Amino acid sequence: MPIPPTDVNALSPDDFVAAFGDVAEHSPWVAEGAAALRPFASREAMIAAFEAVIDKASVAKCLALIRAHPDLAGKAARAGAVAPDSRDEQAGAGLSALTDAEFDRFFHLNAAYREKFGFPFILAVKGASKETIFAAFEERLEYEPPSEFAEAIRQIVRIVRFRLEDRVAP
Repeated sequence: MPIPPTDVNALSPDDFVAAFGDVAEHSPWVAEGAAALRPFASREAMIAAFEAVIDKASVAKCLALIRAHPDLAGKAARAGAVAPDSRDEQAGAGLSALTDAEFDRFFHLNAAYREKFGFPFILAVKGASKETIFAAFEERLEYEPPSEFAEAIRQIVRIVRFRLEDRVAP
């Protein structure tokens, strides 16, 4: 059941982080920063606060945020050892029902991507299909590292938006 913004504003800082600390994958510092920007006039203002915290973070913190994400259809995902939101999002994109050949393709794409960029491929998969994910992987493997770093952060901001839209009432 989505939480009304007025109830979000009434949460203690600890309760806020308990409720939203996992929105940015294994990076509760984003929720801690957003909590300090309350009160929020709306869900959109809350989303903007989370985005602002990420936008103002150092390159090192952003890199840690990117690296906190699991590989898409990686071994951890296949074993169910990822955060519940990631598991549900990947399943919604059909990544929990891959054939062995598709899993192998993801394995090789993930390895090539990590080799080139030094972090996992990030894509907000909500509403995506495995075909669109494969296409995005292939396209983004051609990017230069600074452009791809920026794209990974943009994708994380999209993921945060989707997760907050699921949890907070408009």
